[in-house]
Amino acid sequence: MEETRLRTPNKKDLEMFGLLVQLHGSDQVRVLCEDGLERMCRIPGKMRKKVWLREGDVVIVKLWDIQRSRADVVWRFFGAQVEQLRRKGYLKNIPV
Repeated sequence: MEETRLRTPNKKDLEMFGLLVQLHGSDQVRVLCEDGLERMCRIPGKMRKKVWLREGDVVIVKLWDIQRSRADVVWRFFGAQVEQLRRKGYLKNIPV
């Protein structure tokens, strides 16, 4: 199987991996982040209709500067990509 280059969180931009736990309607979701905290996250408009999210998806979230308990979902990984991340050791802190 060919391994492709995957997007990883940029720590300087306050990004981290997360596991989508619950959908709250329209553009709100609850995400379990790799630091162990559950955060309410928003799906930005440019992602809302192009990428469909489900419970159990691995995502990258970007924390808000002014309120660290909230974040925006900026990226979603698909099945083979999640396996690749797990093999490389990126998802140690997330119960996938």
